[in-house]
Amino acid sequence: MKKTTDAFEFEPSLPLFLPSDGDIQPELFEVLPDDEKQTDIINRPSVSYWMNARAKLKGDPLAMFGFVVIFLMTLFAILGPMVRPYTYDEQNYSVINQTPGPEHWFGTDKFGRDLFVRVSYGARISLTVGIVAAGVNMVIGVLYGGIAGYLGGGADMMMMRIVDIVAAVPQMLYMIIIMMFLGPNMRSILAALCLTYWLGTARMVRAQVLSIKNQDFVMAARVIGESDLNILVHHLIPNSMGPIIVTVTFLIPQAIFYEAFLSFIGIGISVPVASWGTLVNDSLSNMNMYPHLMLFPSLAISLTIFAFNFIGDGLRDALDPRLKQ
Repeated sequence: MKKTTDAFEFEPSLPLFLPSDGDIQPELFEVLPDDEKQTDIINRPSVSYWMNARAKLKGDPLAMFGFVVIFLMTLFAILGPMVRPYTYDEQNYSVINQTPGPEHWFGTDKFGRDLFVRVSYGARISLTVGIVAAGVNMVIGVLYGGIAGYLGGGADMMMMRIVDIVAAVPQMLYMIIIMMFLGPNMRSILAALCLTYWLGTARMVRAQVLSIKNQDFVMAARVIGESDLNILVHHLIPNSMGPIIVTVTFLIPQAIFYEAFLSFIGIGISVPVASWGTLVNDSLSNMNMYPHLMLFPSLAISLTIFAFNFIGDGLRDALDPRLKQ
């Protein structure tokens, strides 16, 4: 006899059938092992932002090539003058314009100076100029742009108009004027680079701070009573470090190029100090007869600039969240 309800009908006289273990066909079902029943355990380890960026950077062959080149160039700059029994300004007129050989690995110039030592000494100057200029301008640009973006309003407008006024004059003109007053030396080059090199970094940091200063973690920091300086230094700037690192990486080859160009046109590092640009300039008069004089410093400049650009591209792909697959 059937009993009917509004939703369903059933027959209580029929026995409830539940299959026993012997009724389960082993070819269709398999008992789950105990170690697989822990569904609350996360089998894949968590990966942080920087760990993921490092993994992506290691997978970029051009970026790894750039790191290797810069490492070797740094060793060349440090150890190069130590492994040869010559100095960068030692003249020997008995070995003038010699081609590369076992005695002089890169040959000699018109004054008999060992070119290997001079190129390695030029690596010291170029790498120092590039790294110091990029580091100083990173500090200035990050603080200036961060303050402008965090304050906003009239303060932001006034600070950025100052940036526009300074940027209106070509950067190379600033360098030439400063070096005319301070003389052709490394100090004047660094002063010229530090005067206007931070403008692009300041604009970039300002844009980053404007985009994140109203997010929840910043509002939470204000609620618990943190000062504006702590919010800027400990929250806003660290969350903008990805683009900052990429920008600074691209600043280094630009500074190296500017130093080499100024030395090449004769207003950079003065002789007998061996800068890469100075070495290229000295080789112009005998370039057809002694091409090795231009080959080695030009190759050093090209490899270093390409290496830093490869590193910058790799860091941009690794640190920019918008480029993640």
